[in-house]
Amino acid sequence: MQEGTLTIDSFPEGTGARGDVYAANCPTRKLLDRIADKWSVLILLLLGQEAMRFNMLRRRTDGISQKMLSQTLRSLERDGLVSRAVVATVPVTVTYAITPLGRGLLGSLQSMIDWAETHMENVATAQRAYDDALN
Repeated sequence: MQEGTLTIDSFPEGTGARGDVYAANCPTRKLLDRIADKWSVLILLLLGQEAMRFNMLRRRTDGISQKMLSQTLRSLERDGLVSRAVVATVPVTVTYAITPLGRGLLGSLQSMIDWAETHMENVATAQRAYDDALN
């Protein structure tokens, strides 16, 4: 690692330090990648409604593969946005829930989804105009 390069591990804990997403070496960029990922957004919004088991999340998140769901849940858990509870039953029951940290994102994520759903027609019109101008 280069001198002066920040990582999540070297970020000053407990200082209230704020990242700078425009700085190339700021770990905020990795976090932004995670929370801006479509699967992360959809999973967090679902878990904001209620805790769910893996198969329910998979059914509700149309188009996600089992592998991608597993990877996304693992990453969200590592980031402290999702918790995983295992109950020793036969078969084992695993439930995922949003954490208080993850819940803090829900308003912003829902606003982004609302904007996308209500402005898709405008975006499609702009895309057609752009494509027509190229031809």
